[in-house]
Amino acid sequence: MTLSAAYDSVLERVAAACRRAGRDPAGVRIVAVSKTFPAASVRELVVCGQRLFGENRVQEALAKIDEVGPGVTWHLVGHLQTNKVKDAVGRFELIHSVDSERVAREIDRRAGERGLRQAVLVQVNLAGEATKSGVGEDRLGPLLGVVAALPHLDLRGLMSIPPLVERAEDSRPWFARLREIRYRAATSLGLPLADLSMGMTDDFELAVEEGATLVRVGRAIFGER
Repeated sequence: MTLSAAYDSVLERVAAACRRAGRDPAGVRIVAVSKTFPAASVRELVVCGQRLFGENRVQEALAKIDEVGPGVTWHLVGHLQTNKVKDAVGRFELIHSVDSERVAREIDRRAGERGLRQAVLVQVNLAGEATKSGVGEDRLGPLLGVVAALPHLDLRGLMSIPPLVERAEDSRPWFARLREIRYRAATSLGLPLADLSMGMTDDFELAVEEGATLVRVGRAIFGER
């Protein structure tokens, strides 16, 4: 399947999931995750109409951002180490993976130095998996309070990666849970927390049905890595 055909298929699958859920497809943004793929693949997808791309690693992303040039928006969807914050701030429209007060404060400090506000999501480790990043649900409230109060951060919502499951449908309860957590947190903080980043190649349609506003799709668009 060509890159163009794969992309069109993902667009239609998102639209179909929106129809099933009674949602407007305009409320779902596809983050085309281009990690390990060259800038040439990104440019090819730009011709197809995609303008939002995601990368997992800061250094790989920065080289690609410079090579691709203007007219494209980038999100950091992978784990962000404190020592990489200085390189990430201001280069990504949105950082999906804030998972500690330390990282949040470092982003705030670096953003302040640059005279900007950095948009972020807080990553939630719903299942408490040791192999995944993210703050546990029991510590989410305090972290959200810190992030919301930092002057150079713009808290947009939550992100999560559910546990591996045998059937895609088994991811649905995790997506529904994150949606419910977002609602409670938004009510508590008095903030919209409009974005829910959840769903990848194997389960993004379910995530859309459960309220995702950002789906991180790599393999279904670019192919196997």
